[in-house]
Amino acid sequence: MKKILLCCSAGMSTSMLVKKMEQSAASRGIECHIEAQSVSSFNEVIADFDVCLLGPQVRFQLEELGKTAAEHGKNIAAISPQDYGMMKGDVVLDQALSLIK
Repeated sequence: MKKILLCCSAGMSTSMLVKKMEQSAASRGIECHIEAQSVSSFNEVIADFDVCLLGPQVRFQLEELGKTAAEHGKNIAAISPQDYGMMKGDVVLDQALSLIK
């Protein structure tokens, strides 16, 4: 079971993307748990996930959060504004899966 964390400023718009990613995973038979959290809870929850993707509105924090992610042996990346804006769940799911060690 893959565990994917999406972080944004509040967790609202990202929850729509989570649904699209879950639909894509289900249609491909990929077992995963995908959760949207606010970036403020990142430090407390990153250890529980395999990978973290940041929404465009918080990608300026990538370097800072990357240090914490590295301490836990986790990869982190930013979702492209185009994929996020168009809610391309399949593309974002592929991005997340490609980052899981």
